[in-house]
Amino acid sequence: MCNKFVSEMLYYHSFESQDVALVHHHLESVMKLLHSLLYFLVSFCAFLAFGNELENQFSDCESNQVVLNIMTDKYGGETSWILKNDHSEVLYSGYDYTGSEFYQTKMCLDDGEYQFTITDSYGDGMCCDSGYGSYFLLSESARLASGRKFKANQTTHFALEGKASPSTLDQYYQSTNDKTGYELKTELFQIIRHHQSRGYSAIWALINNADKDRYYEKDHSVLDMYTESPLERDSVIYQSRVDQCGQYRKEGDCYNREHAFPKSWFGGKIEPMNSDAHHIFASDGYVNGKRSNWPFGEVSESVFVSKNGSKLGFSSRASNYNGKVFEPIDEFKGDFARAYFYMATRYQDVIHRWEKNSMTSDAVLDGSKDRVFEPWMLVTLIRWHKNDPVSLKERERNQAVYLFQGNRNPYVDHPEFVEQIWSK
Repeated sequence: MCNKFVSEMLYYHSFESQDVALVHHHLESVMKLLHSLLYFLVSFCAFLAFGNELENQFSDCESNQVVLNIMTDKYGGETSWILKNDHSEVLYSGYDYTGSEFYQTKMCLDDGEYQFTITDSYGDGMCCDSGYGSYFLLSESARLASGRKFKANQTTHFALEGKASPSTLDQYYQSTNDKTGYELKTELFQIIRHHQSRGYSAIWALINNADKDRYYEKDHSVLDMYTESPLERDSVIYQSRVDQCGQYRKEGDCYNREHAFPKSWFGGKIEPMNSDAHHIFASDGYVNGKRSNWPFGEVSESVFVSKNGSKLGFSSRASNYNGKVFEPIDEFKGDFARAYFYMATRYQDVIHRWEKNSMTSDAVLDGSKDRVFEPWMLVTLIRWHKNDPVSLKERERNQAVYLFQGNRNPYVDHPEFVEQIWSK
């Protein structure tokens, strides 16, 4: 349907372009509107196609699952790549790209040795004089190759020895051996810092795949941690894409993309934080609006309670914080805590500058690069992390985000890192 509609739009766009010189100049504004509509339709159809591909990712692959993510610079036509096996046979390749676009190629590879080569025909790589291109070649839990600054070409040799396993995760975190405290946190920062920002629009495709209920009702509806009821049937059920916000007036109208770590805390629509999927989750639009940018905390006096028991209200005195907070249900407190520990680590080079961005960020952040959080917040997050251990839902989402943007949440893979860093 998308192809037919876009084709018709292209026809009418061409027709108008031929006649515009014959009519009054006011039609120029109509032409601009028509061009914008065409661009939106093409982008929206591509987005739908990408979302469908992501949901069916690797369904037929019984070997090693490998993904190549490419963000082209302004001259995408200069970029090409090939992947060869140890017999120099070309198994996969790509070329003829458009500038400043994202491309994803999925590959199913047997165990063995491989050679990946990416080429820039002009000889100036993918960054940074002509845009900010980059590429990541990822297996299920390891970065096989990546780059942006090179000249004519860049070649990487790698070997695959079976599907993702604890041993491959060990390789991902190998450089953290024998480190503790803030030294460990800094090493984790070096490991996860170079993820591939996909843009906020692409987050829809990620959450429509990763935030599905495969764990409670197991009906593949959208899993929204602000309305999901783990012990009983959900009163709110959202279908992927169909129920995306949109306008809302009450709980249950639609779901949107929630920055668990509010974007006002890091200054607004600033990348890569704004589209970092490790802290963005599907959420009920109305409840998300109620949460606003209030800190997470434990409520003693509620002013709002969602259908699953999430609360907005005034903090308990025991927390040593006197202010309004939002409290998710116990089932998901650890999920949010580990997302916060991720943010404290991934952005430790800049997070010390966020404290004064808003009154609520000032209440949560302490202005440091190492501890990051005010004492009351850190105590709360550590308690939530301990009381709500990592679940299968979190582990599978961590893997989905890794394939989406190329980095992992260390505190999902290694929950013990929290104590090793913040309890020292």
